[in-house]
Amino acid sequence: MTEIDSDKQQTETHSRPVLAKSSMRTLRRWFLVTLIFAMGGVAVAQRGYWRNRDRSLPMDRNGVPTWEVDPKFPKDCFTFVRIEYDSYGGRGRRGGGCWTDYPDSDLNFSLRLQQLTSLKVNPDPVVIRLTDDELYDYPFIYIIEPGGLSFSDEEVKALRRYCLNGGFLMVDDFWGDSQYENMRFELKRVFPDRDPFELPLSHEIFHIVYDLKEKPQVPAINSARRGRDGSIGSWEWSSDGSDTSTPHYRAITDDEDRIMVLICHNTDLGDGWEREGEDQWYFDEFSVKKAYPMGINIVTYAMTH
Repeated sequence: MTEIDSDKQQTETHSRPVLAKSSMRTLRRWFLVTLIFAMGGVAVAQRGYWRNRDRSLPMDRNGVPTWEVDPKFPKDCFTFVRIEYDSYGGRGRRGGGCWTDYPDSDLNFSLRLQQLTSLKVNPDPVVIRLTDDELYDYPFIYIIEPGGLSFSDEEVKALRRYCLNGGFLMVDDFWGDSQYENMRFELKRVFPDRDPFELPLSHEIFHIVYDLKEKPQVPAINSARRGRDGSIGSWEWSSDGSDTSTPHYRAITDDEDRIMVLICHNTDLGDGWEREGEDQWYFDEFSVKKAYPMGINIVTYAMTH
């Protein structure tokens, strides 16, 4: 696996400035001073399962630039992989769908990972199912809005095999107790002998590249709010009325304490990636400070363990 080199990074195939430094201050300064996005001009939000029933990327990549991959090693790079699943209603009531934030979050995060680290990144994120043969070609997979997810028996077996053989699953963007219970139930089918546990802030995944001082909570852009006193509302309301003000990062580990599944609950990192070009305050407060640093930490951990 390739480790992040915090000293150098060059991306020469697009016009945006590039910098790779593993400090929050440098990341924030680079993002803000260079104004890498004209507001609203980079990624057009395409939320909702019904708008994206195929796996193809838009021809214009919604304005996100591309870059070259070494033709001698076309597969020797990190690929962001979204898992397509069927939502049967589950136990989470109004659980969302696997296409939420697609393709903008996947494209934007791949770009930032290429720019801000020395990882070689595939400019084209992919979408696969857990039962696809190519699942085992990728060390990192991403599931979003699992509040209504229900795995088939074949998916249960495939995910168990994938994780126990070194794969890493990130679960993101679901809120409240009922949606968490749905995800917990489905993961219990995958790992009957293992239970998720809360990661302490001292765990290396919060510090491996960016030294985070708190567990980041990112709301959807239309739920982010500012009080007149300067306070910031960073949580979304749950459909079941349960408390969502505290973000949770829970893990399921293998016998060597390697994280196989990271569960990002009461937070929406994907919206911080998708919506970065739509509102300057949201970009400054959530994309720069929280969504990208945590996402880069997660991928770095997955690729080095």
